[in-house]
Amino acid sequence: MKALFIDEPGKASLGEVPEPEIEANEVLLRIHTVGFCGSDLATFRGLNPLVGYPRIPGHEIGATIAKLGTYVPSQFEVGMPVTLSPYTACGVCSSCQIGRTNCCKDNQTLGVQRNGIMTPYARIGWEKLFTAEKLTMSEFALVEPLTIGFHAIDRGQVTEADTVAIFGAGAIGLGAISGAAARNARVISIDIDNGKLELARKLGASETINTQTEDLHVRLQELTDGHGPQVIVEAVGSPITYRASVDEVAFAGRVVCIGYAKTPVEYETKFFVMKELDIRGSRNAMPSDFKSVIAMLERGDFPTNEVVTQTVPLEEAAAALKAWDDDPSSVTKIHVEIG
Repeated sequence: MKALFIDEPGKASLGEVPEPEIEANEVLLRIHTVGFCGSDLATFRGLNPLVGYPRIPGHEIGATIAKLGTYVPSQFEVGMPVTLSPYTACGVCSSCQIGRTNCCKDNQTLGVQRNGIMTPYARIGWEKLFTAEKLTMSEFALVEPLTIGFHAIDRGQVTEADTVAIFGAGAIGLGAISGAAARNARVISIDIDNGKLELARKLGASETINTQTEDLHVRLQELTDGHGPQVIVEAVGSPITYRASVDEVAFAGRVVCIGYAKTPVEYETKFFVMKELDIRGSRNAMPSDFKSVIAMLERGDFPTNEVVTQTVPLEEAAAALKAWDDDPSSVTKIHVEIG
């Protein structure tokens, strides 16, 4: 069967892989829709240190169950629509021992440390599956990327009393915006693209700041009566936005970091102490985040068609990845339809 390979930095192509055979505790999935992740773009650019080549990308999926292994519980049926959690957990490292399996020391994410599922069929353990009755395949494929932002909001312990500023209105930032809005927090979206900021408002941002045309510090001070936001989420991965998160967050505030900065970041470290900051990383997502995102999408008011900026068949996936690399600002989310 066909599969998309990122062969080496700057090169992607279709290749052949054998159809998978499932074990007793696995299901065979018929893959219908797969989303390109930001990690796939980093892999294509040669900037993902966790990846070896060639690599099959893909872990944001909408699928149906094609076959059941002998030991799969009866709650799963052939034809059932599903998405999945693409992470592994060793069960013995320090994070696994306290139940934070999302940041397992030895995690291997589909499409990153191990081959993904940009293919017509894939095998997966039944315990990784999530189902819902009301979602389309495109919505299923949005669940995992949105969970990353939802988990960041959980890490920030956001409540309705908080003002939350979120750097970045790409796919991950939009998840954080949706997650904060779902907790009835006041949300400020920060980006350099007016189109993405307009979309952020539809997802629950009450204010937006375009840092190309507005002074970030002045606007945040105006919007928070001189205090700064109680929570800032960094979903860009830029040294500039990492530094700004510490500079702009309120005293006794929380900074949540999702993005990977590609170069070292210099801080005015006095703010760590003077503000008594909580600075927290946020990695992957927990099962509870998947359930929260599915519940949000089932309400039916999420603008999926605006978040998914391009849909292509598998035969055009390599070209779409190259075009994304050439013009990243034009893309929020690319979906690949496989069947």
